[in-house]
Amino acid sequence: MIWYYIDETVTDGERRKGPFNIDEIRDFVKDGVIKDETLVWHSGMEAWVAWKDTEESKEVPLSEEEQIKAALEAIIAEHNKGKHYAGFFVRAIAYFIDNVILSATGVLILMIMSAVQAIDLNVLGDAMNAYISNPTSEEALNKVIDVPGTHLFLIIWGIVQAIYFIAFTAIKSATPGKMLVKIHVEVAHGEPMSWVSAALRFIASLITQCTLMFYGLGYLIVFIDPKRRALHDHIARTRVVHDMIKRETKDERKKNN
Repeated sequence: MIWYYIDETVTDGERRKGPFNIDEIRDFVKDGVIKDETLVWHSGMEAWVAWKDTEESKEVPLSEEEQIKAALEAIIAEHNKGKHYAGFFVRAIAYFIDNVILSATGVLILMIMSAVQAIDLNVLGDAMNAYISNPTSEEALNKVIDVPGTHLFLIIWGIVQAIYFIAFTAIKSATPGKMLVKIHVEVAHGEPMSWVSAALRFIASLITQCTLMFYGLGYLIVFIDPKRRALHDHIARTRVVHDMIKRETKDERKKNN
């Protein structure tokens, strides 16, 4: 659209200035060259009108920062269209796999501790059998905890779990369990996980585990959350999504063949 304006400062000669595009006109407005009462005209208008009476004068142009922000939001929105959030069951499978791996690691730790006589597996086994037969008994639980070496084992195993979840999530954005089911963790706007966000998510997951005494509400909210987030995802501002499958174009397929 071609614009013209009347330069009132010209007293002799052609006062009509142009042609200009709307961005140039807006620059003239910013610089004070075109004022509210300055007459303007563009192709399609029947007559000259004051700038303040045009529709364009009522549109507030975005600043450079706002334009960058709007562009980034549009890119993120377009990127998120392809996101497929991981639901409760696929996450449960991944968590089960991780716990199988950690349990095997725990057994290995116990064997090493037994080899260096840091714990007596026979005594621990008897205490565990008594607890399994009566899991509601506080006395049976105390006997397990009071077995010499149990406290050390729990400390070591707790550290191993923290390293496992934090390191894999920070480096790979997924634990081995998540990798096997093709899902990964990312922060709210789609960026990869950092060490800080991975550590925060692990700590938050301990809070979610505490909700097991309340029917596991911290996990069950995955069913109703639009982005399938558990309590620790809300706290750490993360989400779990399916890995995006790269689809080959026809040209790529020809090249690969």
